[in-house]
Amino acid sequence: MLTKQRRFFSFFGAVAGISVLLLLWTGLCAAGTIFFYKDEHGVMHFTDTPTSSKFRPFLSLRSRMGSSADRASITRHVEQYSQRYGLDPHLVMAVIEVESGFNHQAVSRAGAQGLMQIMPATQQDLGLTAPFDPAENIEAGIRYLKMLMDRFPDLSLALAAYNAGPANVERYNGIPPFRETQDYVRKVTTNYDRRRAARN
Repeated sequence: MLTKQRRFFSFFGAVAGISVLLLLWTGLCAAGTIFFYKDEHGVMHFTDTPTSSKFRPFLSLRSRMGSSADRASITRHVEQYSQRYGLDPHLVMAVIEVESGFNHQAVSRAGAQGLMQIMPATQQDLGLTAPFDPAENIEAGIRYLKMLMDRFPDLSLALAAYNAGPANVERYNGIPPFRETQDYVRKVTTNYDRRRAARN
C-alpha cells in the first residue's frame, strides 16, 4: 500500500513539475527575452523586465525562433522603417554601425540593448518589448531618432540627444561636454558622410 502511495505521489510530482515547466516556457515565449545577473552571494536572478544595468540577456527566444539579423535583413528593415518615418536610411545605418556594430544582441555597460542600443527606460516609453529582435529594435530606434530630430533640427544635436539624452542637450544648450558624446557625434556624422558619398 505504501509503495502504491509513493508511486502515486511520484507520478503526481512529475506531472506538476511538467506543468510548471510548460507555464514557464509559455511565459518565456511571451516575454521574448530573459535577463539575469548573479549577486554577491552567488544567487542567480532572472527577469523579463530588467530594472538595472546589472542584468544581461540570458535567452532571447524571439531571435532564436526565426528573427534574422544578417546584414541584408537589417538593411531591409532600415529601409522599410526609414521610409515610414521620413529618415535617410544611410543615417540610420551609420547610427547602427557606431552603436552596435550590427550585433543585434549587443548590450552596453550602461544597459542599452540591441542594434540601436536603446536603454530600458526608453524602451518602455517607446513600447519596445523585444529589444533584441532586429525589426522591433530598428523600428523603435528610428521612431525615437525621428522624435529627437523633430525636437533638435540640428543633426549634431539630435545625435547628441540620442547618446546622452535630450535633457543634457537642453541643459548645456548644445552638445554636452562629455567625451563619449562628442566622439559619438563625430563618428556617426563621419560614417554618414562616407555612406552618402558612396551612394553618389
